[in-house]
Amino acid sequence: MKSFKPYRSQFKESQVTPEELFLNRRQFIQGAVAAGLITSPIAALADFNFAPNSNFRPDLKLTDPEHALNYNNFYELGTDKSDPPRYADSLKTDNWQVRVEGLCAKPQTFDMDDLLAFDQEERIYRFRCVEGWSMVVPWIGFPLSKLLDKVEPTSQAKYVEFISILDRENLPGQRFNILDWPYREGLRIDEAMHPLTLMTTGLYGKELQNQNGAPIRLIVPWKYGFKSAKSIVTIRLTDKQPVSSWEQAAPDEYGFYSNVNPNVSHPRWSQAKERPLGSFFKKKTLMFNGYAEDVADLYKGMDLKKYY
Repeated sequence: MKSFKPYRSQFKESQVTPEELFLNRRQFIQGAVAAGLITSPIAALADFNFAPNSNFRPDLKLTDPEHALNYNNFYELGTDKSDPPRYADSLKTDNWQVRVEGLCAKPQTFDMDDLLAFDQEERIYRFRCVEGWSMVVPWIGFPLSKLLDKVEPTSQAKYVEFISILDRENLPGQRFNILDWPYREGLRIDEAMHPLTLMTTGLYGKELQNQNGAPIRLIVPWKYGFKSAKSIVTIRLTDKQPVSSWEQAAPDEYGFYSNVNPNVSHPRWSQAKERPLGSFFKKKTLMFNGYAEDVADLYKGMDLKKYY
């Protein structure tokens, strides 16, 4: 596998939020909360031990956290964009464990202390929803490859399946057959081991909030957002291509790969442009969401219109 190249922004300098401005804004908000002047869901969370990774800090304008925290797709909590923050308390994350099993030499169950023991780093990633909206978020987490290395995948392991929480008693969305619960997603093993693929435990300098997939989720920044499974409880190494939840529900609309491709329209809308959260205007969508230089080789020789 080729080594990762630091991401080069395609944004103009005038569109960049200076890092010191963002950090000062965060400090101001925290200070105001401490003084009782404002209430912020970001500042109210526990501080996180993490280090910014300079290779993953492109000069991109960050999405305002109020948008990223309050405009969510998380069908376990409801289908409206406002349902996840409204019903966030329904997601119970105490004593969370993630089981890694299947075609590996050392299957293990990890609790959150184990997962947080991996070096946590902050990476600024683009995020593109299949619905046509996008955001830029400073995620915190660690490469999925580090977790998979712990269990030692066998040579037969060709795919990685991710299974999210099943809790029909508490999660209001799971009381309806919106999807075949629990939520499932999958990656090819080389996609899972890629340096960009992140197991995510936080965002905006704080622990991951429930509406964003707490306590641990996947982020695959060159794919549409639904590929990044939330609230993961099981990771399974397999020799068979998993059938993801949206692929099962609508195979003509949601393919297994679901790489961001402005040249391949969704059957019901174009993917050529996207609307950044907080902006009225749309902008052009980039191939592989702007990560083509780093991931295009994964799909060399593949018909990206056929394997969408």
